Amino acid sequence: MYVAARGGEEAIQRSEALYHALKGPITPQLIQGIMESLPYLVDRVMGEASLYAPELAALAIAQSGGDLYEAVLLLRAYRSTQPRLGYAHPLTTERLFTVRRISASFKDIPGGQILGPSLDYSHRILNLNLLGDQQPAVSEEAPLPERPASPHYPLVADWQRQQGMLAPTPTHEASAPQDIPDVTRDNVLFPAPRAHRLQALARADTGGVLALGYASMRGYGLIHPTVNELRLAYAEVRMTHPLTGEDFSVGRVRVSQAEVVSNGGQHAPLLTLGYAATLGWNEVKLIAAATLDMEMSQPNPHPAHTEEFVMYHTEAIESSGFCIHFKLPHYVTFASSLDNLRKVISTFYSADSQPATAPAPQETAP
Repeated sequence: MYVAARGGEEAIQRSEALYHALKGPITPQLIQGIMESLPYLVDRVMGEASLYAPELAALAIAQSGGDLYEAVLLLRAYRSTQPRLGYAHPLTTERLFTVRRISASFKDIPGGQILGPSLDYSHRILNLNLLGDQQPAVSEEAPLPERPASPHYPLVADWQRQQGMLAPTPTHEASAPQDIPDVTRDNVLFPAPRAHRLQALARADTGGVLALGYASMRGYGLIHPTVNELRLAYAEVRMTHPLTGEDFSVGRVRVSQAEVVSNGGQHAPLLTLGYAATLGWNEVKLIAAATLDMEMSQPNPHPAHTEEFVMYHTEAIESSGFCIHFKLPHYVTFASSLDNLRKVISTFYSADSQPATAPAPQETAP
């Protein structure tokens, strides 16, 4: 709190009231409109907050005025107040209801490529007809199909393993969901467990992940990735009823996952693979995150792509909070630094104590 702010608590309350007045009222219609018209923004907030709740994410966006860091903080704060009642069954790719599935590594992948919802091939032109009283242009888009021809598709990586291009999938003993490391509850240590790394990438700031991933792609790292498979899907969340012991579905959530591959080099003849997944649909973040996953696994990654650097500096709430806290009064610490500066000036630059200077160079005759 600005304890030194003039006006005290009343000034703070009026400052907040002015903020909300400039932002405008929040209505149920506004929240519903955000959910319907800005689904990818809602997905981003849910992914970075680690809470799948579209209506609450839309409320956080409206309440924060569109400040994504503030919206994520609101949703994370709400999440921290909720009890953990149970654990869902692990999701498998084969059970996803896939609506978009593309690959840049092979044209003819098993099951085929599905473009799904995308603006990849659209012209980036503002539709000015939607402004004012002008009538919008008549859309000539084909009607959407009711559902994909086949909602379930095999993994491209599995086909590559059959062809001997990727190392076999390592075997692990099945773990109970409650025994899986949880980055939201555990202390993060390095080297981090695989679960912590993937969870940190899943909830990391999209812009931070993109910046570090792009730096790796441009040559500051060791990776030039190829998108092996990018998938947008709906996942059915299933749980075991605590009383009857029967499996049941609690609903579907939007999820996305990406795998990128790179040539392993002279000492690793097989392809190496990076992976990332998150709640919601966020393709750019996933490609960059999968690249960082692969980058962090290299023997000598660039310092900006080490596990500690990536996981700490893409944590949206901690990094934005640390930056924003500099707005708070630092009068005492700043006054102390000024005192030290004055002592240095007095000691070395006072009239009685001029700083020693090197003698001027002597000119020599040609």
